[in-house]
Amino acid sequence: MNCAEISQLPTQISSSIFMNKPLTLLLVFWLTGCVTLVAQPTQYSKDVLSKIQQVEQHLARYVNRTPDDKDWTLQERMSYYKIHGLSIAVVHNYQIEWAKAYGWADTSQSDRRTARPVTTETRFQAGSISKSLNGVGVLALVQDKKIDLYANINNYLTTWKFPYDSVSKGKIINTANLLSHTAGLTIHGFPGYGITKDIPSLTAVLDGQKPANTQAVRSAFEPGLKYQYSGGGTTISQLLVMDVIHQPYDQYMWERVLKPMGMVNSSYTQPPIDESQLATGYWASGSEVPGKHHIYPEQAAAGLWTTPTDLCRYIIETQLAYQGKSSKVLSQKTTRLRLTPYVDSSAALGVFIVKKGADTYFSHDGSDMGFLSLYYGSLTGGNGVAIMVNSQNGAILEELANSVSTVYNWNGFYKPIIKQTVAVPETVLDAYVGEYQGTLGKNIVTRTGNQLFYRWTNGNTMKIFPETETRFFFKDSDGQLEFIRDASGKVVGRNMIAGGKATEAKKIK
Repeated sequence: MNCAEISQLPTQISSSIFMNKPLTLLLVFWLTGCVTLVAQPTQYSKDVLSKIQQVEQHLARYVNRTPDDKDWTLQERMSYYKIHGLSIAVVHNYQIEWAKAYGWADTSQSDRRTARPVTTETRFQAGSISKSLNGVGVLALVQDKKIDLYANINNYLTTWKFPYDSVSKGKIINTANLLSHTAGLTIHGFPGYGITKDIPSLTAVLDGQKPANTQAVRSAFEPGLKYQYSGGGTTISQLLVMDVIHQPYDQYMWERVLKPMGMVNSSYTQPPIDESQLATGYWASGSEVPGKHHIYPEQAAAGLWTTPTDLCRYIIETQLAYQGKSSKVLSQKTTRLRLTPYVDSSAALGVFIVKKGADTYFSHDGSDMGFLSLYYGSLTGGNGVAIMVNSQNGAILEELANSVSTVYNWNGFYKPIIKQTVAVPETVLDAYVGEYQGTLGKNIVTRTGNQLFYRWTNGNTMKIFPETETRFFFKDSDGQLEFIRDASGKVVGRNMIAGGKATEAKKIK
């Protein structure tokens, strides 16, 4: 076996060793000049091992399912999505019940480095999950009465001032606006910088000045009006923290937030100081991100390196603080403030509040170049999960979270609807093919064999399945649509219901 074949091993090793053995293992593979070190997993009870095995065998995504739909195994989905490495930790009853890693942190031999497996201590880039911990750090300053959450941000910014203009209509931006994406600001996210690129200062990023690779962070509409996701706003909060405390952002976050929570394998330092524990990022194709990862001077928005285990420590501390049973960083009052939506119905201060079934969760996902991540924590009951991959294929995150919720009986978190499909004549299917124009843009219906496809305005394409000859449903969402005929039987439009909203569209071609 040669070095290039290493990338074919992760799922084989995961299934034959990691999934079934409760012992701590140390294996060394000598592969034509390559050494691969594999060390894990931790020993668990038979009950926990059984749960792990069930989680690994019941990945699912579909909101609407047919009786023929089967759950997937973790091994199948890692292979399907070309995911090199995955790490997960699960919270049960306010404790980390188990953590496990699969596959490879790095498979490259181009620089003669030893290929490395993922362990539970391997650090992944957290992307926008960085915003959740940033929220904790900012609220700590509010709690310490160093920041008024609702005062003008320019009261605290000293090295740079936000340039208000006529777009803001005379309204101030406050720190709560920054954390909840309600400041009306531009710049959704940041692509980061390759390791050979010049890294801009934070003020250069905010003003869109070279070598920054994004535009200036400015008002798109008046603050406090509505939600619009803005990593640019979070980056302003980073500078605000630095101007208030007069020390580097990563140092403050380590001393005030990460270390007190026990997040010992986490850091906001950019670029990372020690790369020996870092996962390498990979594109959706499975190829390596040049330089192995990008650098993010926008630390608060996208710069955190961490592990699912550390994220679960954050989840647990948040849950306990919410219950008034811990205050390692924030008090119960401040924690509840952080988890309260501001202006928007779900956007809180660095987190999103989502209702799933009978319970409410605080959550965030993350995306950096070559990395994706997701966490959920229940407000009550002590449940949670954190998942990270070194890949741009992210569907596996929700699939695995759904499996965890099913195995651990999270009430209603994942509850698909079983639907029966019917056979529809090809002549009827042909009549539905064409272009439809609605208030939200143009959609296209195409056919391949007996399968219809629905293409959205943004280019995303999904299969639709017939519940009757006229009514179809999506599997990946709660959406359903019905084709409309006129008195002569000609198809003239479609009606759709998705996310509780109804839209109409006329067939134009």
